Amino acid sequence: MFFKELYQYRYLLREIVQKNIKIQYRHSVLGVLWTLLEPLLTTLVLVFVFGQIFGGNRINQDPGIVNFPIYLLCGRLLFDFYSKSTKQAMKSVRSSASVIKKVKVPKYIYPLANVVSNFVTFMISMIVLVGFIVFFFAVNNPRNPPPVLSLYLLQAPIPLIILFILCTGVGLIISTMAVFFKDMEYLYSVFCMTLFYVTPIFWSAQTLNAGAAHEFLLHMNPLYSIIEMFRNSVLRGLPIHLPHLWYSLGFALLMLVIGIWLFKKKQDKFILHI
Repeated sequence: MFFKELYQYRYLLREIVQKNIKIQYRHSVLGVLWTLLEPLLTTLVLVFVFGQIFGGNRINQDPGIVNFPIYLLCGRLLFDFYSKSTKQAMKSVRSSASVIKKVKVPKYIYPLANVVSNFVTFMISMIVLVGFIVFFFAVNNPRNPPPVLSLYLLQAPIPLIILFILCTGVGLIISTMAVFFKDMEYLYSVFCMTLFYVTPIFWSAQTLNAGAAHEFLLHMNPLYSIIEMFRNSVLRGLPIHLPHLWYSLGFALLMLVIGIWLFKKKQDKFILHI
């Protein structure tokens, strides 16, 4: 029923996605170019801070980090997509209140459209990653050797698809909660900030000196599995780790099922709270 209805309203979904992308860069001089400049500039700053000021030698000796700038960029791009898409999906129902009150369309179109529009800009930002890879092949710096390219690169879309499913499920859940609990926006921002630091984005899990409890919590984080799978394909030239695959896929599908169920159950009451 859900997917049949979604197919029926696919043109509306496309229109909302296009509108979201246009609004995102409406007052920007550089427009969509910021999709490339933002990850490029922030990655350069983080590489300087964590690669040069704080423990550059330890990072270079870390067996889990083949090339720190690309390692960092892979983590940042995927995490930023998760953070931005879920935050915008969370606000989508309340921000579309005037339309929801007048037009009868499936309300889940709004959080889904925000995830899709962010996925489009996320894929555009992947050009920066390609640029980094080409750059390090050209300079051939022993300190940051080029990534190991292999046929396993063809597996790179798999973690991206799982991440999209995860963001959709989480987006549906928190967009529903945000309608009834307005403080959800502030709590989720704190959650995302905490998640950024506990996910191996600028540090490696291989050098983490922690107890069994910390290791367990790390591996319970689906973003860790997704980012590691992507790094294996793009950076290390290794196959996807199957435990990471099954865990992250199972978690993402569970979030999607819960999100669809919760949203469909509560959507008739949205009109009373928005």
